[in-house]
Amino acid sequence: MNELYHVSASPHVRSNITTAGIMYDVCIALTPAALFGVWRFGLYAALIIIVSMVSAVLSEAAYQMITMQKVTAFDGSALVTGMILALILPPEVPLWVPALGSVFAIIFVKQFFGGLGQNFMNPAAAARCFLLISFASIMGNYSVDGVSGATPLALLKEGGRIDLPRAFLGYTGGCIGEVSIVAVLIGGIYLIARKVISWKIPVTIFITFAVFEILFSGHGFNLTFLVSEFCAGGLVFGAVFMATDYVSCPITPLGAVLYAVIIGVLAGIFRTFGPAAEGMSYAIILADLFVPLIEAGTMPKAFGANAKPVEKKSATGIAMFQPAFLLVMITAVAGLMLGAVYTMTKGTIEQAELQKEAAAYAAVCPDASSFEKSEELEAVIASLTAEDGTVADGRFGQVVYDSAYAGLDASGNLAGYVVNTTSKEGFGGAISISLGVAPDGTTTGIQFLSISETAGLGMNATKPEFYEQYVGKKVDSFTWVKSGASADNEVDQVSGASYTSTAVTNAVNAALYAVQQLGA
Repeated sequence: MNELYHVSASPHVRSNITTAGIMYDVCIALTPAALFGVWRFGLYAALIIIVSMVSAVLSEAAYQMITMQKVTAFDGSALVTGMILALILPPEVPLWVPALGSVFAIIFVKQFFGGLGQNFMNPAAAARCFLLISFASIMGNYSVDGVSGATPLALLKEGGRIDLPRAFLGYTGGCIGEVSIVAVLIGGIYLIARKVISWKIPVTIFITFAVFEILFSGHGFNLTFLVSEFCAGGLVFGAVFMATDYVSCPITPLGAVLYAVIIGVLAGIFRTFGPAAEGMSYAIILADLFVPLIEAGTMPKAFGANAKPVEKKSATGIAMFQPAFLLVMITAVAGLMLGAVYTMTKGTIEQAELQKEAAAYAAVCPDASSFEKSEELEAVIASLTAEDGTVADGRFGQVVYDSAYAGLDASGNLAGYVVNTTSKEGFGGAISISLGVAPDGTTTGIQFLSISETAGLGMNATKPEFYEQYVGKKVDSFTWVKSGASADNEVDQVSGASYTSTAVTNAVNAALYAVQQLGA
């Protein structure tokens, strides 16, 4: 009979759920957002995702082999971190950005604190914040096919409006995996159905954020504005895939709700009162710091258990903040190193930026071989500008002058001018252009510096068949017609996009007007 008994350590009831199974479920849930991001932004986005995931796995494997630990790099956790990080990056970042971010997430945030199950904040969110602080200009570039434009969240921040159906589906600018809310929700529903995550944390975040916006955004109970806030930025993605991280969120039911409330409030504060449009990643990692306190206050006590000695409480309190202190020290050292590198390379970077600008200006003023600030034209622009920055007499609507340059040929003679203007009256927000004008007033070229109009409609302004209508003509000003432009000063409008046509034409006319005043 003794052969029927087995002696073993607890637990005696085992589950078929494994770490790898959970992680690969998360990868499956992330796939709709990833596929849509690749379809929306092109194959380069797929390359960013691959580089990020491979870098994360290799970083973990290398660290564990160097430190002679058991290699668990293929349990799927590093793969998930790399995938999430890639999906919260802009679609045209250099490939070293996801690689560096993955290394930081895995080594500095995860492995330095003991590996899977020991990190006290979400590695992907921490890595994104690290990249935002260290490389703000790169992380803030949301260009698509080389054309930059404001994201829907930035437009809302500026008081603009967004196309809600298109934003919900994902036909907007933004991070690779965050733009399509429907794709993110499909992944979230899959995780809830598989019981990988609970609906409580995402839903509590949504409710808390909505209440905060109603009370403090200044829009009151404006349903359109609220829905726009949910459809723009990374709120939904962060709530579904990052705030629900098993390791960094509380394990108690009440603690999870309090944690979600903190994230919702912080996200509202950052979006409403912060200088940047987005703040979900910061909200998540700051809420992660509160998790030990939340769990200490919400953990059920065993029946009959005595209170812990004061000395032990004190030691536990100190230990609780050791990870935070260590991360601060790591961040400080990393920041000093980055600062030193930046100082050493600052001159080279500035020179590269000047060369990049010169190349752009050469496209609109092809007869020039170099460019310099035109004091004469800048003085004219200053005389034409009102206190609010727009052209004084308002003849071009809400157009502002950004900068003006003189283009010089190889002999140092004037070859033309480059004037950069911005119209604030595009359908999707501000539209910035660079216009080249010959000394005799003939337009020599035009480029879009920033535009975020509706895909398939206003964005057609970036097609040569529209903007080339302004080039090679010597006129006082342009006007758009619905179709059949017959005179030199007429251009056919962008079909179905009168706001865009008006904004571009006003921006062009303002640039022309400034050059014309030189001879007045």
